[in-house]
Amino acid sequence: MSDDQHAARATALTDLILALFRVNNLTLAWGDRLVAPLGLTSARWQVLGAIVYADRPQPVAWLARDLGANRQNVQRIVNDLAKEGIVAFAPNPHHKRAQLVVLTPRGRAVYDQALRLYDPQIDALAEGLTLDELRTAWRVMTALRNRLERDGGAAGDPA
Repeated sequence: MSDDQHAARATALTDLILALFRVNNLTLAWGDRLVAPLGLTSARWQVLGAIVYADRPQPVAWLARDLGANRQNVQRIVNDLAKEGIVAFAPNPHHKRAQLVVLTPRGRAVYDQALRLYDPQIDALAEGLTLDELRTAWRVMTALRNRLERDGGAAGDPA
């Protein structure tokens, strides 16, 4: 690869990363507004989603790993959700101290309400974007995520 091609690729990736930062912030604000009537924030909604989409009940550390989030932050959110009766803790047969986080019936109802708010909004947000564009964006972001996870955030670091 020529120096010009390398520089162009580096610039394009930097532009993409800066756009991702902005999109992430805007998405979180959009999500906060969307689920605020339910007493949720984007962060709480994300944790609920991780619980719903997990194959089985998981401890906080696993939820945090699946979300790519800090364990302490997820623990704080889970504790708050537990105080509100949205999630509960269940014994973990594999680890005495790392309890499993489970959705309560109230939590399931709140999550389902969030999806009912989300569905029409996601259709509006997708307006004008083709399926191929969305799939390509997903592939690029997934490849970057996988590389960052694999390299511990030190992609390209020779050390």
